[in-house]
Amino acid sequence: MNVKSLIPVSQDRTARRSLSPFMALQQEIDRLFDGFTRGFPTLASSELLPSMDVAETDNEIEVTAELPGLEEKDVQLNVVDNLLTIRGEKKNQREEKDRDYHLIERSYGAFTRTVQLPPGVNADAIKATMAKGVLKVSVPKPAPAQARKIEVKPAA
Repeated sequence: MNVKSLIPVSQDRTARRSLSPFMALQQEIDRLFDGFTRGFPTLASSELLPSMDVAETDNEIEVTAELPGLEEKDVQLNVVDNLLTIRGEKKNQREEKDRDYHLIERSYGAFTRTVQLPPGVNADAIKATMAKGVLKVSVPKPAPAQARKIEVKPAA
């Protein structure tokens, strides 16, 4: 019996031998980048997109967003063309101590969330409050459009 036959060979290693040198290089570069970026937050990461609920009552639309660690000064609300945009940024907080070397790091980043509002919303009537990291935005519903009858007159 041959000693080489007792050594397990993964299918991955066999497949690489049959590839061209350029394909093997491409796979190795892909593997390196996948390993390097693992652990970093991505755009789809929940760290950068806060949880948000949108509910509708008879009189208003309620938007609730969880923004732990943020204060009122860190949050910005804008309404343009019936789009409510919530922006915020969590600042980096870092603490170091010289003796026995004590280090504290916190995550940070910026986010933007946008909600489509119904046409006719009065932007001046929107109210926002924030308590314990929870933002609540109340948007009064616009009055329903009333049909107006227009009289047709003969041409002059």
